[in-house]
Amino acid sequence: MTVSLTNKRKIINDPVYGFISIPGDLIFDLVSHPWFQRLRYIRQLGLTSYVYPGAVHTRFQHSLGAMYLTTLAIQTLRSKDVAIAPEEEEALLAAILLHDIGHGPFSHALEHSLIEGMPHESLSLMLMEGLNRQFDGRLSLAIRIFEGTYHR
Repeated sequence: MTVSLTNKRKIINDPVYGFISIPGDLIFDLVSHPWFQRLRYIRQLGLTSYVYPGAVHTRFQHSLGAMYLTTLAIQTLRSKDVAIAPEEEEALLAAILLHDIGHGPFSHALEHSLIEGMPHESLSLMLMEGLNRQFDGRLSLAIRIFEGTYHR
């Protein structure tokens, strides 16, 4: 019996939204990528957890939650007969998943101290462009959505 290692299905148990399914191969590959996995170690609330020890939310959790809420928004729009192509859905999910990938340690608290004049949105775009090269252009539409240059 041969075990296939190409099964790219994953369900993550989120503390806020419960079970989140990872939809599709591209999103699975992005979530699995080391650049996205590093978000597990970047706190959403910066230094807040030093005052409130329970405030230990990560950019990883935040990004997955944002993607989950986007899937709900897409479902709602489709239920109102708004046409959203599968390519648009995948690109939108990728864009929202990666929107904070450029954050560094302690998020906004040190954002302008680490690289002067370089906001995390610019770093996110640079990383998305790097991922786009690695993924043979499959993030081109996601980048246009992220930049706000997509026509819809």
